[in-house]
Amino acid sequence: MSNQNEQEATTRGIGTDEWVAQHEARIAKPTTAMGKLADRWATLPAVVQWGIPLIVVLMIPFTTSSDYVLRIGVNLGLFIMLVIGLNLTVGYAGLLDLGFVAFYGFGAYFYAFVSSPQFGISWPSWISLPFVVVTTAIIGLALGTPSRRLAGDYLAIATLFFGQMFLVLAVSSDAVQFPWMDEPLDITGGPNGIPSVDQISFLGFTFNSTLSYYFLLLGIVVIGIIATRRIHNSRQGLAWRSMGEDELAAQHMTVPVVRMKLMAFTVGASIAGLAGAFFASVQMGVYPSTFKLPLLIMLYAALILGGLGSVPGLIIGAIVMVVLPEILRFPDYSNYLFLVTVLIGSIILIKSWKLVVAVFAATIAVGFVANAIFLVVGVPYLPIDEWIEGPLAPILGTWIFMPEERLLFGNIAFVLLIVVIAWMTTRSKRVRLFAMPFVLWLAIFTWEVRLLMEPSITRQLLIGALLVVLMAARPQGLFGKPRVEVL
Repeated sequence: MSNQNEQEATTRGIGTDEWVAQHEARIAKPTTAMGKLADRWATLPAVVQWGIPLIVVLMIPFTTSSDYVLRIGVNLGLFIMLVIGLNLTVGYAGLLDLGFVAFYGFGAYFYAFVSSPQFGISWPSWISLPFVVVTTAIIGLALGTPSRRLAGDYLAIATLFFGQMFLVLAVSSDAVQFPWMDEPLDITGGPNGIPSVDQISFLGFTFNSTLSYYFLLLGIVVIGIIATRRIHNSRQGLAWRSMGEDELAAQHMTVPVVRMKLMAFTVGASIAGLAGAFFASVQMGVYPSTFKLPLLIMLYAALILGGLGSVPGLIIGAIVMVVLPEILRFPDYSNYLFLVTVLIGSIILIKSWKLVVAVFAATIAVGFVANAIFLVVGVPYLPIDEWIEGPLAPILGTWIFMPEERLLFGNIAFVLLIVVIAWMTTRSKRVRLFAMPFVLWLAIFTWEVRLLMEPSITRQLLIGALLVVLMAARPQGLFGKPRVEVL
């Protein structure tokens, strides 16, 4: 009995150094094709690792004439700028800043104040952009000063109030009465915002097209990535990271915690402010509805998905959060994406080609059995030509039963899918394997019957499901490093 208890304790990591216990697993050579590919990629020089994606991104404008695609690229550039700034504050310094989007809004409004007809001011870009960066940095310092002794939930609440306060001011500051003025002053334009914002111009060149902003933001993002990588191993970066791991331990190691907190707030705010200025210039206007809580949730989702403190992770997370919702706008593309994701996820989860083939064959069988049950029961259904289009129609049309009451059956299937997945997490590996064909069929049925009907809701559900699954399988994110503790 004692030997069994000792073995269980070792398995749980109790009384052991997990770093030492995991040594063999870390140095073991990967056996899967994906593992070998990742290992081969990790051995390439950093110039190659970053150069190949950069070349691909540079070639996109020359392979498409769609302004919509370039607009997605511009939005992605702005989003990556924000995630870079948030990564310094949250990923490195460990400061749970829930008012980060307010700095983005301040930057946009400050640029509009000095580069639009709102106050009759039209500063050149080489003056207005530094003005925005410095001003938002000062606001970040002002927020960090009273919050320097807060941490965790208390800091989150304080910064969340700051973000909501910005929204209230942006919406209600369209009729501010000053004692020395006869009539109220319109500062922010209220809910209508500030239109006719000047576009960025340098050395006589005006960025007046989506293509020009695409290359401008690509250059800014490259500079931000290089700066972040250099900060990572610098004295400031090491101090931020140690503070993010354990603030008390960092303080005992002579890290000036208060000063580093203020610096993190200041630098993060300045980056967000610069992104806000670019946003106002790209949109040629500023509107308060842009800076609401959903944007903050998307930023944190990208950061968590990629892994806190990871530069490649924040880029991948940003791409998923920006590009995935756009793909889901089109049913054909989203169908391919969903089925490919199910295929790859099943392969990764099962880890055996023989079992993968068996599970997929059983899934096909479950689909035909379900069709027969629906027909025997007498459930009214829709003809194939009324509900499906595109290349997948011949396959899915004969395999998926489409009831007339899509909303009712789709909602039931969605709830059942959640219940079954939750039940599977408590079962053994063998039980999960036997249940997978039914779960895969139910997931595809729910997708085709219900989720494709409302793309806006589907996007939110899929992003939420993606984060939940990732947190269960890999809590540190795709590229984040797991915490190593001596227990």
